[in-house]
Amino acid sequence: MEKRGKEFQKKLLSTFKVEAAEHIQALSSGLIGLESAPPGDERMQIIEAAFREAHSLKGAARAVGLAEIESICQSTESVFAALKRNALELSPALFDVLHDALDVLGKLLPIPEQPSGKAEVPIAELLRRLEGALQGKAQPRQEFRAPPVEDKTVLADTVRLATAKLDALLFQAEELLAAKQAGAQRVADLREALAELARLKKEGARVAPAIKSLEARLRALAKSAEQDQRSLGAMVDALLENMKKALMLPISTALELLPKMVRDLSREQGKEVELALSGGETEVDRRILEEMRDPLIHLTRNSIDHGIEMPEARRRAHKSPRGTVTLAVTQKDGSKIEILVSDDGAGIDVAKVREAARKLGVISPEAAEDREHEGLLPLVFQSGLSTSPIITDLSGRGLGLAIVREKVDRLGGAVSVETQPGRGTAFRVVLPVTLATFRGVHVRVNDHRFVVPSAQVEQALRLKREEIKTVENRETIRWQGQAMALVWLADVLELPRKHAAGSADDRLHAVILGAVDKRIAFGVDEIVGEHEVLVKTLGKQLSRVRNLAGATVLGTGKAVPILNVADLLRSAVKVAAAPVARTTEKEDVAAERKSILVAEDSITARALLKNILESAGYHVAAAVDGIDAFTLLKTERFDLVVSDVEMPRMDGFDLTAKIRADRTLAEMPVVLVTALESREHRERGVDAGANAYIVKSSFDQSNLLDIVRRLL
Repeated sequence: MEKRGKEFQKKLLSTFKVEAAEHIQALSSGLIGLESAPPGDERMQIIEAAFREAHSLKGAARAVGLAEIESICQSTESVFAALKRNALELSPALFDVLHDALDVLGKLLPIPEQPSGKAEVPIAELLRRLEGALQGKAQPRQEFRAPPVEDKTVLADTVRLATAKLDALLFQAEELLAAKQAGAQRVADLREALAELARLKKEGARVAPAIKSLEARLRALAKSAEQDQRSLGAMVDALLENMKKALMLPISTALELLPKMVRDLSREQGKEVELALSGGETEVDRRILEEMRDPLIHLTRNSIDHGIEMPEARRRAHKSPRGTVTLAVTQKDGSKIEILVSDDGAGIDVAKVREAARKLGVISPEAAEDREHEGLLPLVFQSGLSTSPIITDLSGRGLGLAIVREKVDRLGGAVSVETQPGRGTAFRVVLPVTLATFRGVHVRVNDHRFVVPSAQVEQALRLKREEIKTVENRETIRWQGQAMALVWLADVLELPRKHAAGSADDRLHAVILGAVDKRIAFGVDEIVGEHEVLVKTLGKQLSRVRNLAGATVLGTGKAVPILNVADLLRSAVKVAAAPVARTTEKEDVAAERKSILVAEDSITARALLKNILESAGYHVAAAVDGIDAFTLLKTERFDLVVSDVEMPRMDGFDLTAKIRADRTLAEMPVVLVTALESREHRERGVDAGANAYIVKSSFDQSNLLDIVRRLL
């Protein structure tokens, strides 16, 4: 009985968490709406709706015995009640208090396995601030914190589905019963026919008329089976189409957290930013939304962090002090959507991209100078490339845009970037509407079969041997009046190739694959045809295999890999150009053991940092403050410095500045690890010349080690 009660409580808390998240999101949207200063009637409607949301959440929390959430909702409800009576004025400080209340409520939402909750949130302080706000003495935040947008977030485990969609699915499922019964009857008929045939075989030639009768029955049975197959096929297609629609959700469900994130992040950075959303009603496969939530968060954050200028800088450029980030979703055709994330900021500094690419070793200095403006922009998606002057918990690692491209590639989409100096930057993401099925081109390489998504096939060609030309020791073909690189799919996939360069076989085939602005021809042994394919994932163990996006099962029952076109294009460039092997991991460069100096006055923190770095294989020396650290730097050789900021005698900012001013130490990487997380302190770190700034509240050892590896 007790076990059953615990299971019920667990289910109850799960249900409450979904409901509470909806109430909190509605309250957040209401606050964002109020901050835009709507006219009187609209303002009162928003306040009334927010009041009702707070009241409903309070009642739900009381029902499941969550007193802390209930008390916060009670105070929040009282604030909205005062606003309804015009007994309280809206102000920036009041908005801060209410937004903080929603943040705390979100952290207090229960985990079913741990219903008591262990969230370390300042509930007493928040209730005191809410009480002060109710008396017209709202207190703004003392410190701004960037919103936790890098956390793994997924859509809810339950979805709300329109009854019309459910009715349609039920009707079609019922129709399949008739097909099921017909199939059972055909099986019975076939068994009877087989039994009759077995009997006739025993009786021999004396039963020729009976054999003719059996033949007629089998022909009729075959005709009926064909009709059943057509009928069942139509039903399955219709059911599949409606199941796809049932899985479709408005893309706005993945964008709900963006307005508050933009508000918090812009205030944390001292910027004025407005978010303009459109096309949120466009429906997309739920699985695509789950995969694209983090990339859309990053692109939006990137626009604020790197794009929108400070108000003073915008005024000097004769722009409105308030910048705009636009996220617009449009339907390209029945199978694709385009998501535009743009800003009216400073644009991408192509010179910085060129320099960062040169330092990373992505391109040679000569190639960097030869590249045009458009040719350099795609390099922003290169892993490890960043134009930020410092690594922080928000940016500077050069991973964000690389992850965006990887996610989009895995979904069979494409991402591109455009920029105009002083006018802004735009990222365009084109995605399929659904993942379940798609049209695919079936190709053969030796005895292997592969499927390529039709959406990324520009053209399928049949080639003659004389059409393949060799230019600078590389095979090319002519396509639309231009020379195009030809690579053999067998070479890219590291399979044996039948058609050698001097082969006399004249039956050559190729598919031209394209993504964004890159197109390459891939030679294959045969283009079998184009089919509708059902995508099967490779499982967790093979979730990211180079050049593969998934698999499908043919009508013969054979499993066939689905190729990842974006991966193929990158692999093909290496095969076609045959570049000199380049070291991509910093560890490959380090033949000797790297030496790191840790400057930290706290014994505990110093021991922790030393242990983390030594466990990773680094030689570590320790200093108790800035003066001690600088003395060691002048007497011993180190490759990197990890320093606290607040230390006696000489703090981390002064230590960094002193290192940069010393001719022999000026190039040494410096990582600041500190509890000081305000924008002003980050800017001091940049001004002092630090390469990275890690806030202890978001610190973990993998974060530190990742930064150290990138700087060494």
